[in-house]
Amino acid sequence: MNTSAPPIHTRHRGFDLLRVIAIYMVMQIHTGEFEYIAPDGTVLHTAGAWAVGWTNSLLRVCVPLFVMITGFFLFPVGDERKFFRKRFTRVLIPFVIWCAVYAFYYYAQGAISLQTALLNIARIPVNYGTEVGHLWFVYMLMAIYLIAPVFSPWIVSASRKSMELFLVLWAITLLLPFIHLFVSEVWGECYWNATPTLYYFSGFIGYAVLAAYTKRFWMAPSLRLDWVAIGMVVAGYSVTLSGFLYRLRHEHEVKSLELTWNFTTLNVAVMTAGIFLLFRNLRADRGNSLLWRIIDDLSRMSYGMYLAHIIVLNAIHSLVAPLIENPFLRIPTIAFTTFVITYLAVKLLSLLPWSKYLVG
Repeated sequence: MNTSAPPIHTRHRGFDLLRVIAIYMVMQIHTGEFEYIAPDGTVLHTAGAWAVGWTNSLLRVCVPLFVMITGFFLFPVGDERKFFRKRFTRVLIPFVIWCAVYAFYYYAQGAISLQTALLNIARIPVNYGTEVGHLWFVYMLMAIYLIAPVFSPWIVSASRKSMELFLVLWAITLLLPFIHLFVSEVWGECYWNATPTLYYFSGFIGYAVLAAYTKRFWMAPSLRLDWVAIGMVVAGYSVTLSGFLYRLRHEHEVKSLELTWNFTTLNVAVMTAGIFLLFRNLRADRGNSLLWRIIDDLSRMSYGMYLAHIIVLNAIHSLVAPLIENPFLRIPTIAFTTFVITYLAVKLLSLLPWSKYLVG
């Protein structure tokens, strides 16, 4: 059944809540990194690292969920000039400002020299500074926005089978991190060809297409589909968790340890799709209640919270981590405290004139 979602300008309570949950997930993931990543970038084999495997494997859906929520409301693009002006004003300008803030923050911390801070600012058009790794997300988001007008006509008019073919090919690319464990180069990969077969079906754009597909064909309430979605979450979590715990036993490089945590792996995509489906029909009977007003405001502040939270997290972790011995309590306590304080700080910033250029 082709069941349309609410118009693009209508807020979706379920996805507002999901966006809030996703931004919390980001903060808990970054909190967990203190438990298994040593200062020199190698893997820590501690009780905290094992706890992270259990608590944070499910949370790897956070970034894919952001992309799916974006994709759900992104199409059709409409007037391209307005489309780009709105998104680049509210996304790109705050990003540049926060890149500069982080550069001087790490300089004030004594982590980098003034010369390095200025260099990090100068190289924003090339890449984020090495000490602000979470800002990689904005570059990816910009790519989604840039390609959206190209995909939009197809998204609107494509047949169900056409979209399903795209998603099947995309799903195959999600197996590449595992295939590369056994075969280093596949489907025409070589040093003079960085775009092998299925390259154009790969990456985060698949999540946006999956959301658009859900919007067109899977919005009808279905208890059967809900149970399938729960099964998808359980199956995806099982693979994500077991892969992390298995590799934690012997891996010393974070990149290798996080194989099943990669955002563009099939197990994470299955988890993400399952959670997204569970929230697709969530409605609020009392949409104007205090709780939903808070959720709505948190959702609106989520981009600013994403940009700012590392500064708060570093401070909270240094204060709270020594006080809580149990990592299963330490990680969520630090993450939730960071979440609340970051929200309050960003909310205050949003009250300033021209705040859209600061917090989106």
